[in-house]
Amino acid sequence: MSELAERFETHDPGEKQVAEKIRCDACPVMCYIADGRTGACDRYGNVGGRIVRMDPLTILDHAAETGGAVVPFVAEGEEWGGELVNTGRRFVTAIGAGTTYPDYKPAPFIVSQEVEGVDLVTVVTEGIFSYCGVKVKIDTDRHIGDETATVRSEGEAIGHVTTGEYGSQMLSLGGVHHLTGGSKSEGRATCDALLNLCNRKPVELTIDGGATVIVEAGKAPVIDGKVEHRMRVGCGSATIGMFATQWRGLVDEVVVVDDHITGVVSEHQAGKVLGWEDTGIKIIGRRSTPGRYFKVSEPGLGWGGTTISDPLSILGDWNAKKGARPGLSLMMVSTTGEQFAYYELDEQLKPVEKPFPERLQKSVGLIEDNCEPALCTVLFIGGAGGSLRAGVTENPVNLTRSVQGLKTYVTVGGAPVYVWPGGGITLMVDVARVPEGAFGYVPTPALVAPIEFTLRRDDYVRLGGYENEIRSVEDILAKGGEYLNSRRGAGAPAGNPWPPLAQLRRGRASGAE
Repeated sequence: MSELAERFETHDPGEKQVAEKIRCDACPVMCYIADGRTGACDRYGNVGGRIVRMDPLTILDHAAETGGAVVPFVAEGEEWGGELVNTGRRFVTAIGAGTTYPDYKPAPFIVSQEVEGVDLVTVVTEGIFSYCGVKVKIDTDRHIGDETATVRSEGEAIGHVTTGEYGSQMLSLGGVHHLTGGSKSEGRATCDALLNLCNRKPVELTIDGGATVIVEAGKAPVIDGKVEHRMRVGCGSATIGMFATQWRGLVDEVVVVDDHITGVVSEHQAGKVLGWEDTGIKIIGRRSTPGRYFKVSEPGLGWGGTTISDPLSILGDWNAKKGARPGLSLMMVSTTGEQFAYYELDEQLKPVEKPFPERLQKSVGLIEDNCEPALCTVLFIGGAGGSLRAGVTENPVNLTRSVQGLKTYVTVGGAPVYVWPGGGITLMVDVARVPEGAFGYVPTPALVAPIEFTLRRDDYVRLGGYENEIRSVEDILAKGGEYLNSRRGAGAPAGNPWPPLAQLRRGRASGAE
């Protein structure tokens, strides 16, 4: 049983209060916590009879952009002297900020900051996301499971295989039905897997009827115990188009084996333009357009994401009337350049494998060089609902309209997000751009993710925001907040824009002043 599952298992939200315990109302579980202990989520604790957010509030320094380890900034009870390493491009994230639960109260921090003469406000809160999940992109041609096949963690269903993309397999994991709609063990396993994936930890997943995959954001996938090193350069047809000139004059025929589109250079338009002669080759598969074949094999872990280990199995009889002849040379290669072989036709027009010639080594190496490293990408996706919006404004729909109208810039731990068009605030963020350890959980079960809303102060007041709760960055650094935790500084992950400036520039681009 995982550590998270143990916490789910041992916590009893109905436990009666005793004298030395106090009640935490930071989430719907409403734990009673003894002095010196933490609640079921491990995020809040009883420190001397007060509920304290155990992790420090994180302030990012966008001047340093180190992305390095977070270091103490100022501890609770210590006096802040105003001496900071950064040059003013600070951003108060929601990491360690606390939540808006119960729904009626304002967000933990509503921060005012002047940028280029414009007063901007950032509303900071840790959101409890029951409606959330992750989309996982696994760079590989290898077949890991059929579309819609169930994906499991710790034996429990937590998602499914979804539509594959160019050179990658895709998983859709989590969502409210797995978190809350199934058994307790399913919800716990789903929450555990999502939390670890979002915090960039490795998670082992098994796919019904398919592979076992170890996924870790920013790392190479491990499929059935084998580390993937590169993703394909393209489909078989695209590989022909890119490298046909490299093969002209060195070999009579080239077949690029691919699960999706196998390419044949002599028939392909690229070969025709180069004046490639017919070879009389026969491919066993469904012909699409000249030089492009579908369904030469079922998906698998073999050549080019097929099931084949012998590439000759996709060839039929050679036709002498269409150019086949003894001595004709043939190279077969996969879309990553990992598998390759060389053949010559004998007197009966049968391909016979020969030592791979030196003259073709460079072209195979070129395919490998053009293959990008295989990585796992994890995107957190969540819907920002009532509690979040009520912590920003007394009329929550105004926030939704402000986000949709591009007047409010949304970030997760300071990282830029993609907000889906249409109703609501459905956002998606690359967890690799979020500071490490930013995600938490509550055993309802649900994930806890930092979220920030940045907009002009006058726009914030117009949408019904909590104007009396606005504080300066300096005041927050000096005094902290209601959850009594310390503050810490960190260099912003490289490549992330400074959210206040990003919002200001977006507003100017849209004509707002």
